[in-house]
Amino acid sequence: MGKYLFFIVFFSVFTLMNIYTYKRFITKLHLHQSISLGIKYLMIFTLGFTFLYLISRYYDALDQQLLYFSSYFIGIGFILFSVAVVYDLSTLLSKKIFSPSTKRKLFIDSAIILLLLAYISIGIFNGQSNPQIQTTNITIGVKTPLKIVQLSDVHIGNTIKKDFIENLVQTVNAQKPDLVVLTGDLIDLEIEKIKHDVAPLKDLKSTYGTYFILGNHEYFHHAKSIVAYLKTLGIKPLLNESVLINKQFNLVGLTDYIGYRTNYLAPDVKKAYAHVHPNYPTIVLAHQPKLLHELLEYKPNLLLSGHTHGGQIFPFGLLVLLDQPYLSGLHKQEQTQLYISRGTGYWGPPIRLFAPSEISVLNIQ
Repeated sequence: MGKYLFFIVFFSVFTLMNIYTYKRFITKLHLHQSISLGIKYLMIFTLGFTFLYLISRYYDALDQQLLYFSSYFIGIGFILFSVAVVYDLSTLLSKKIFSPSTKRKLFIDSAIILLLLAYISIGIFNGQSNPQIQTTNITIGVKTPLKIVQLSDVHIGNTIKKDFIENLVQTVNAQKPDLVVLTGDLIDLEIEKIKHDVAPLKDLKSTYGTYFILGNHEYFHHAKSIVAYLKTLGIKPLLNESVLINKQFNLVGLTDYIGYRTNYLAPDVKKAYAHVHPNYPTIVLAHQPKLLHELLEYKPNLLLSGHTHGGQIFPFGLLVLLDQPYLSGLHKQEQTQLYISRGTGYWGPPIRLFAPSEISVLNIQ
């Protein structure tokens, strides 16, 4: 039921965004008729292909190539809306400051179109790029230094497939990590449909193994089945539980915040901390950064999260910050340090702007 509600809400909001874009942007452009007509057709394609993409997430309505192509239009629709807002504001501002003139209007319209083309082109280029190695040094008082590689928000499913995962595994193994952690939204489709795409994860190599926690997207695709399959790959799930790693630090894993709404596999900090050794530092894995507020009384040394994608397409991150305390990178609140990954894959369109995907290499000292 939840995923159908998501479809209705998402498509309704997306449609309203397109209506705003058309009325406040497209109809007001003073450009050559062929350019304006081309943008109108782009908007029609955007709405149509977005509908097909969302339907295909549940009913396999499109083949792989068409699905990948259609995913771009979610990003293009958001970009058009963002540019429309900028255009609307700039037009209102210019009316306040300058007297209206056809030349000035033509200049603003031309500049906005160039911005739109640059916005889309750079976003697509960044989305096609391999995840960056993001190295961060963090001090939490472990006895000997260790290297943790964090992967988050890979979203293996409709468009992220086996070849991406094979390259990802090679890159991670080249870092020679002591520990690999997968901080949620690893899977974004029923596991039975993508076992061959997920299977390369069994080749991840590290001193102390690979650990996994649930993100909100796993709840949409039978979370327990996903957990069961990952176990066959040698990946160790932490569902509100902890493990002592090499008598150096506690590793605590929480289920996702969405569990509160679904009343299924809800986070339970007290249960997760039941067997934590107080004499060792503690690292907590929680998909959504806002779980930090429930953890502060337990004073973990470090929290590793994802979920935000760093905003993925600017300025979407501003909306993310209405729900989450931080967007990406290393932060500190009281005695707890928090690292938020921008995500290793992407959701929806393979487009990123001012939020490159990352493989987080955390040097714990």
